[in-house]
Amino acid sequence: MDGSITGKPGLRTGGQLLADALVAQGVTHAFSVPGESFLDLLDGLYEVRDKIELVTCRFEAGAVNMAEAHGKLTGRPGVAIVTRGPGACHASIGVHIAMQDSTPLVLIVGQIPFSETDRDTFQEVDYRRMFSPLAKWVTQIDDAARIPELMARAFDVARSGRPGPVVVAISEEMQKSLVEVPDIGPALTLPAYPASGAIPRLLELLDGAQRPVVVLGGSGWSAEGKAAVRDFCLAHDLPVAVGFRRLGLFDGSSPNFAGDLGVGSDASLVARVKESDLVIAIGSRLGEATSQGYTLFPAGQTSPIVQVHPDPAEIGRVFRPLLGITADLNAFALALRDAAPGKPRLWGEWTRKLRACREANVAAPEYEGPLNFARALQALEAELPADTIFTVDAGNFATWPQRFMSVREGQDFLGPTNGAMGYSVPSGVGAAITYRDRCVVSFVGDGGFLMTGQEIATAFQSGVAPIVIVVNNGQYGTIRMYQERTYPGRVSGTQLTNPDFAKFIEAFGGHGEVVTTTDELVPAFRRARASGKPAVIEVRMSPEQITNRQTVAQLRAVATTAKH
Repeated sequence: MDGSITGKPGLRTGGQLLADALVAQGVTHAFSVPGESFLDLLDGLYEVRDKIELVTCRFEAGAVNMAEAHGKLTGRPGVAIVTRGPGACHASIGVHIAMQDSTPLVLIVGQIPFSETDRDTFQEVDYRRMFSPLAKWVTQIDDAARIPELMARAFDVARSGRPGPVVVAISEEMQKSLVEVPDIGPALTLPAYPASGAIPRLLELLDGAQRPVVVLGGSGWSAEGKAAVRDFCLAHDLPVAVGFRRLGLFDGSSPNFAGDLGVGSDASLVARVKESDLVIAIGSRLGEATSQGYTLFPAGQTSPIVQVHPDPAEIGRVFRPLLGITADLNAFALALRDAAPGKPRLWGEWTRKLRACREANVAAPEYEGPLNFARALQALEAELPADTIFTVDAGNFATWPQRFMSVREGQDFLGPTNGAMGYSVPSGVGAAITYRDRCVVSFVGDGGFLMTGQEIATAFQSGVAPIVIVVNNGQYGTIRMYQERTYPGRVSGTQLTNPDFAKFIEAFGGHGEVVTTTDELVPAFRRARASGKPAVIEVRMSPEQITNRQTVAQLRAVATTAKH
């Protein structure tokens, strides 16, 4: 679709217009917790139920995380619909995730009658003020005749430049108004190509580099764009790292893959990137986590960086690059691949050095006790389908699959770069609904699971079967780690009391497993997949093994020595 399209003839209510506007924008799924503030929109969605699957969720944060996962996977704006006041407040965490993760998202919020504005009426919130720091754009529709215009604008903003979330508040009266206006579809917009001299200058800088590193990040990548970057990097034998929680952008089993830059990164990779004389950052904002707390290069000074980003405002925000290129990432990747396809391999020795660091880092150490989670995960990796979608939550547990498993070409990896707990389960459910024929494996800690784990109910209602691996160590592990580093032995506020997670899923009619030894994980996964039901595999970890590198005793010893 492109430009204006003729809608249904005759008068339509605002609720019908809103539903038809979603159809006109190509929306296939909407994730919602119903509210009385948008009953007319719900009625409009009933009329288009053959075109849009309305997914009923259990909590607004879960609904927005499902929509965010849909946006990450498809590159099209995910859509969530929530009610006013408390519903919008619950939804705000998902908006923050979408903003920091650069995910296209449209959040629709039911609003009070506009005649009651500024009376502190029931559930009144000024959404322009509330969401202004969290979203790319916030608007409110009070005139039904403007629905096609403003909804088309919302989708344009969500997917343009650096993608992100847009919030649209819809007043009650507007949904009931009868108007006759045409629908508006997406504008035909050509991607922004790099300036004519950009790639020749990049190749000139690359020719002069002895220790280059490619860092991939950002969102909106197509399969063709990822393949083009892969082909270029392999043709030039360049080492490739990915930014924080962007593991799906490059084949982790490739001999050119050097690892991920983020929380829990391999120290040797970080050291090599600091040694690099040219970093080609494609799509990455080089944010706090990826840049190791802004320590990779001196902030505010010109550094050996070529930064490629669709939003010029993101280029040089912290690190001043030698060259900034504003371009659509996929258009840039194709142009780069085609610019010098036959160039000789110049950096093989340097690439092998970085790959050797990666291989040493993923080698499973010996751990005390019956469960070596690293070895169990590597055995699980061999079981996973070639199109698996991984989702992860925030927390120390996530460093285990990120360190010891490889996300391969054809697989996807979703994780919150803003460190939001409670993301993995709803995003896994959203991923399974978006791609019903793909295997979805969600990693979550015991703390994060009890924040949004009830969204597994949505999986049952929607007929999908994600497999959730709950890593249970009975504590908020990341905070306990920092606690032990700063206040060794003074445990305060970080211990948790948990249910039997296998029985939790069984109460829904799903499949539950408990894993306590290394050899139990793969058979448990096979049984979970064979069940065809939503499943939870609870992995019971020792609380002493606080990270994949250190125990509590080791942390205390280091902290005590430092104090003396």
